[in-house]
Amino acid sequence: MSTPAKGRVLLAYSGGLDTSCILVWLIEQGYEVYAFMADVGQEEDYEAAREKALSVGAKKFFLEDLRREFVTQLIYPAVQANCIYENVYLLGTSLARPVIARGMMAVADREGCDYVSHGCTGKGNDQVRFELAFYGLKPDIKVIAPWRLPEFYNRFPGRQALLAYAAEKQIPVQQTAAKPWSTDENLFHISYEAGILEDPNTTPPADMWKLTASLEDAPAEPEYLSIEFKAGLPVKVVIANQDPLTDPVDIFLALNAIARKHGVGRIDIVENRFIGVKSRGCYESPGATILRVAHMDIEGLTLDRNVRALRDQFVTVELSRILYNGHFFTPEREFITSAIPASQRTVNGTVRLKLYKGNVVVIGRYSEEGLYDEQQSSMDELGGFEPTDTTGFIQIESIRIKKWGQANARKGQGGVEPQDVYGSRI
Repeated sequence: MSTPAKGRVLLAYSGGLDTSCILVWLIEQGYEVYAFMADVGQEEDYEAAREKALSVGAKKFFLEDLRREFVTQLIYPAVQANCIYENVYLLGTSLARPVIARGMMAVADREGCDYVSHGCTGKGNDQVRFELAFYGLKPDIKVIAPWRLPEFYNRFPGRQALLAYAAEKQIPVQQTAAKPWSTDENLFHISYEAGILEDPNTTPPADMWKLTASLEDAPAEPEYLSIEFKAGLPVKVVIANQDPLTDPVDIFLALNAIARKHGVGRIDIVENRFIGVKSRGCYESPGATILRVAHMDIEGLTLDRNVRALRDQFVTVELSRILYNGHFFTPEREFITSAIPASQRTVNGTVRLKLYKGNVVVIGRYSEEGLYDEQQSSMDELGGFEPTDTTGFIQIESIRIKKWGQANARKGQGGVEPQDVYGSRI
């Protein structure tokens, strides 16, 4: 089958404002456009998206169900590693990009596409994440990034221009001038940015939040559940008065549902994008927030102190950075993730939780691993612990501290006079 002179493009299609306009614009430029959509758990009318893409000119539409791959190959390792960016963002958008890129490259290869394209802005992280993934999977692929092409961004300097173009071309879009923010949703989370949210002092309107109940509307009664972990992975969830869940996708869907009901997982932050620009983003990560709290708690009971410290310093920090910056298909990511199974070998046990008004409260945990010894930890019995042994421990630990104190005293910097935290006398 012949294609236009400019070739065939597979567009990462969301059905939203940007990619719908880009689809029509690519056709205007002389490309044959195929639309690709990944089901990574977003609440989407996929049939409506298919009809929309085809109605505005796409030659073919491809929908790939990637939910199980998303949970088992991206979300779960991130849970095992306690991944988090800048101590607050759980990386929901970042986690989905490798899965989407891998599914997209498979279709592009199968359908003989000359190019791939996306709707990521020229100032954001996702352009980097997608394109580095494309090149890691298929080094010779050609990428069309409209938001970095002067002929595109000069024609569409802002979202109002896109809305006007959509109206002109009769492209149906959900976004309106009254709600000019963009969203990205998957099984893990939903993000909101742009529009009125670009002023970091603007309070998000109550009707923006899609997934979670407000604290005011959350139930007045708490709800209880338990999560069983094996090798750091959630293998069974029991919610009060419900049947146990063991399938990975079912587990995540159930945790999302109960967390949404109780207002769990909202954040509003300013973060540092990989390209160096600060960005305000609002996120809802309901089920992921529950899993993070539970996993970190069971590690306290089951994970060796030094293993945990090494994992926190290297695996957690580095994998979070790798995910955020889009370096998933790299040798360093393979190296870092190879350490996760060893770190999680003993992370076996169950955590009991209470959800109430946005809070995830740990109310108990148990494990057969044996690192925790109730008798040895007790203040009411010796439990095999000999208190006199601590005298030698303290003496050894104090050797260098005494030397440091003596050296300061010789230099007139010691003494018991009050000092501030920087060492200056008060």
